[in-house]
Amino acid sequence: MAMRLRFITLCFTLVAVLCAAVTSSAGSPSAVTGRSVRLDTRPMWVIPTCQWLRDLPHDEAVDAAVGMNLQYAFSFSRDNRYGRLYPHAYQGIGAGYVAFMPRTTLGHPASLYIFQGSRITAFSPRLSLNYEWSFGLSAGWHKYHPADGFDVLNGAVGSKVNFYLNAGVMLDWRLSRRWHLNAGIDLSHYSDGNTNLPNAGINAAGLRAGVAYTFDPDDPRESCPLPGDFTRGMTWDVMAYGAARQRVLHLMPDGDDGEELRVTVPGHFAVAGVSVAGMYRLDPMFAVGASVDMQYDESANLRRYLVDGWTTPDQMRFTRQPLCRRIAAGLAIHAELTMPIFTLNVGLGRNIIARGKDTEVFYQTLAVKSYVWLGLFVNTGYQLCRFRNPSHLMFGLGYTFGR
Repeated sequence: MAMRLRFITLCFTLVAVLCAAVTSSAGSPSAVTGRSVRLDTRPMWVIPTCQWLRDLPHDEAVDAAVGMNLQYAFSFSRDNRYGRLYPHAYQGIGAGYVAFMPRTTLGHPASLYIFQGSRITAFSPRLSLNYEWSFGLSAGWHKYHPADGFDVLNGAVGSKVNFYLNAGVMLDWRLSRRWHLNAGIDLSHYSDGNTNLPNAGINAAGLRAGVAYTFDPDDPRESCPLPGDFTRGMTWDVMAYGAARQRVLHLMPDGDDGEELRVTVPGHFAVAGVSVAGMYRLDPMFAVGASVDMQYDESANLRRYLVDGWTTPDQMRFTRQPLCRRIAAGLAIHAELTMPIFTLNVGLGRNIIARGKDTEVFYQTLAVKSYVWLGLFVNTGYQLCRFRNPSHLMFGLGYTFGR
């Protein structure tokens, strides 16, 4: 019951953020146009990216899935600044359902997500190549249940509710002013962002084909922005974020023999951070810049502070690490894709003030900034270490000065 309530709350928040962003961006009801309903099907290959998937017996292998998606999309008209700068962009909210085979292994999750897409290039007045990304929540997973206290057999997902990311490219064929067909390829990722372990996640690649009906189609519009709508220059982001995470320790058993143990520490640990970034806007869509990041991780560098005398993970106790081993400060470079309402930000950074193996790291970030009022944005992001080790989520609020 608690998990269902949490999923409903998160879904309501997702919808509320989108509605607030549309209200603040549109300015007037007439500024929103191109309302459409889209339906597609997506056969997928489940990529065996984690050891658990590779080790499944042949008769229990999870190697295929099929999904159905229903989406509501809209654009901004030429009466709106966003419509002039991004004439082919569309965004909205969608719902999907995925059937993994066999059912008893992973379940059949349902998802709710926001999405955005636009034209990459046009081959003719009726045929174009588009991209689209999605981000949201999925529920209905059969999560991992350990046989004992150690993660000897590591499953793929540790939560009933997981995050959903999708990106793809597709050909869009305009049959008439109202009807469109589309077909393409995409990639999907499901994981809980290290909120619960294991968190190997599920990755899938596949095809997609669908149809769209537009209720209020616009006449074809030019792709270039109108004069005076955009000026190059600097913007400044100030953001604070937080999250909860779990931590895995790699421990050697007593004696000289035996393999290293991979132990999940009981409970959750707090993560909090502050980031200040300067971004130079090259054009309406792209920006580059750098940031100064500071972070506190309650679980960092726990290994040397483990108290002896435990036999199961539930008995593990630690002395408190010094503050200097829980905090870190780093520098990062960033690139952004800016579109109406949403901005995608990718960062590569290195902690330069840190003590301990867990904080002296090369880190990567991926975030969606959803602007809900003027320069105020909701940040939903994820941090990796060394490109392969999941770290934690980054839920936060920020403000962009000079936007």
